[in-house]
Amino acid sequence: MNSYLDLFLTFARIGGLTFGGGYAMLPMLERELVENKKWIAEEDLTDYFAIGQCTPGVIAVNVATFVGIKQLGTLGGIVATLGVVFPSVVIITVIAAFLSNFAELEVVNHAFAGLRVCVCVLIFNAVSKLFKKSIVDRYTIGIFLCVLGLSVFTNLSPIVFVVCSGIAGVVIKVKGGIN
Repeated sequence: MNSYLDLFLTFARIGGLTFGGGYAMLPMLERELVENKKWIAEEDLTDYFAIGQCTPGVIAVNVATFVGIKQLGTLGGIVATLGVVFPSVVIITVIAAFLSNFAELEVVNHAFAGLRVCVCVLIFNAVSKLFKKSIVDRYTIGIFLCVLGLSVFTNLSPIVFVVCSGIAGVVIKVKGGIN
């Protein structure tokens, strides 16, 4: 039972102390799950993020589910998911109860503006780390540049990019490319 409690509390701490969604959570997920708990490898976390991006739902919830299942099976996946979601449910419920009373205050608007900037920095840091770990050779640079160019100059769905990048990775690996 202690393993389940540890899983729940770890993800509750992650869910309660990170703001801005999945990408902003990446540094804390890496520190807690890879460095401190050693539940998964760095590559696993990157893979879980990639899969979480391709599947419906919130990335952080998907990652929690993957890690929970890896650690303690299906029940572990449920416990980890509940852990990461629980703080948000409590915080959102409290905010929703009081926000309408304070939403028009200038100080609240300034606080939200500051939070948005902070979240941008956290996301930038997460993307920077992912970039360094993912762009490892000329093939991954090629995939990156293709997706970047197409995403800037077309209105293609992100699903198309993810599926095509996955196929390209498989084709390149079969031909002896990506490590």
